[in-house]
Amino acid sequence: MVELNSSQNERKRTSPSTSRNHLNTIGCFKLRLSTFTLQTLVAIYLLWVPTLSKAQETGLSNDQISSVSARLAEAAQASWELGTRAQAILELNATQYSVFSSGSIPPSSSAAGDDSMEPIWDIARSIMGQWNGTSSSLPQPLMPDGSAADPASNGVTMLMADWTGLAARDSSSNSSLNYDYAAAAKSQLDFLFSSNVPKTSDGAISHRVDQLQLWSDFVYMVPPFLAYYGGLTRNRTLLVEAYDQCKLYRSYLQDEKSRLWKHVLLGTGGTDEGFWSTVLSLSEVSPFVIVAQTYLTRSQSTGNGWAAAGMLRIHATITNSEYANTLKNQRKDLQKWVEEIHKAMYAVVDDTQIFTNWADQPPSAPRNFYDASGTALVAATVYRASLQYAGRRYKYLGNAERVWATLFNSTGSGSSNSSAPFVGFKHFTPEGWLTPVVNPHNYGEQGSMSAEGQAFVVMLAAARRDWIGVNGEYSAGVSRYQGVLFLKWAGGLLTVAVCAMTYGF
Repeated sequence: MVELNSSQNERKRTSPSTSRNHLNTIGCFKLRLSTFTLQTLVAIYLLWVPTLSKAQETGLSNDQISSVSARLAEAAQASWELGTRAQAILELNATQYSVFSSGSIPPSSSAAGDDSMEPIWDIARSIMGQWNGTSSSLPQPLMPDGSAADPASNGVTMLMADWTGLAARDSSSNSSLNYDYAAAAKSQLDFLFSSNVPKTSDGAISHRVDQLQLWSDFVYMVPPFLAYYGGLTRNRTLLVEAYDQCKLYRSYLQDEKSRLWKHVLLGTGGTDEGFWSTVLSLSEVSPFVIVAQTYLTRSQSTGNGWAAAGMLRIHATITNSEYANTLKNQRKDLQKWVEEIHKAMYAVVDDTQIFTNWADQPPSAPRNFYDASGTALVAATVYRASLQYAGRRYKYLGNAERVWATLFNSTGSGSSNSSAPFVGFKHFTPEGWLTPVVNPHNYGEQGSMSAEGQAFVVMLAAARRDWIGVNGEYSAGVSRYQGVLFLKWAGGLLTVAVCAMTYGF
């Protein structure tokens, strides 16, 4: 029989109760250590997660949104400003008639008597009061303008006025208001495709009348009108044409490396020569006309916003039309192209969360500056993109939320009131003008009291409100942006807990 050594004898003589006590001690130590580990990691997580600002919690007050809207109404005079204002009103106050709402095409006939639509009808009546065309006259734009595209931004307003029977309702009390909205919309449509407006060899419609010139703004002004016309009249060809115009403009304006869109391409000049470079080679446009190809070498923030916003409206229009399934590939392309802009734009924003006017240049660059108007528009398109993509966790929501918190950050100094609801706000005057903004009438200069800037704030507020309505009031940009991070942390904490209790670290 083999003798046990002394240490073995000692272990053999240890009683079962002593062994259990020893194991209990070790288990308690493991439990305390694992609990400490969990508490530490939870504390780190809670400290790390950014807290929500007051603006993120409550949104804008009624006085604030009313003030921004009032400034917009005061400033909107030019053709594209009126069209953009009408779209902003639809998104904020007449949501059920906006293309971003399901069942909005065609609009209900009740819209003609809906008080929320009255500001839009006022725009329609004002334009028709100056329009001198008829159903049999030569095609002409809705408003006199050097731009072929900008008057078309009011085309959706005309189509809605016609479809809902506004003229019949108005003329019952005032015969002078018996306007032919259908004729005006058709005339604008025919004008765009007429020989009066230059085209590229592959069919891109010029933004300008006097020369062949492509502007990123065009994507917001013309294709959404074509798409809405097609949706209302069950004309699939027009819906495809809206998509094709976006595709053509992207092929010309998008920079292959950065994916940012240039603001203006082709033609012989612009309102700010300092931001243009003229290519030495010339191209023959016709046997009799030689045009220097002029390129804007920088990408404007607002221009990229215009493009993204326009493509989202087309995406929504197709989605709410009877051709949604047969045009699903076009919808996928539009979604992809919008995401390209978001990725490119948020790759160049600095710590201020405000884009510069020329997005790919620092604010210290010659004649560059911060532009809150383009910043607001791009952020609005992030919320809209997230809503339209069927509950998708959109990676740029965090960027949009930081923009919201920045634009509506108050220092708390001073006391706001109904006539000055933005006292103490860095990016608004007390009366509600967004600042700083690009001069929309001279895009190489900083401006003030911008109609389009006000419209973009309204669109941002409406888009974020709608996002919260679907995803939860306190979660815009957080439930999906930080919510994903929370799930990762929760999974990590669970793993640590299991490992700690199993292996005792």
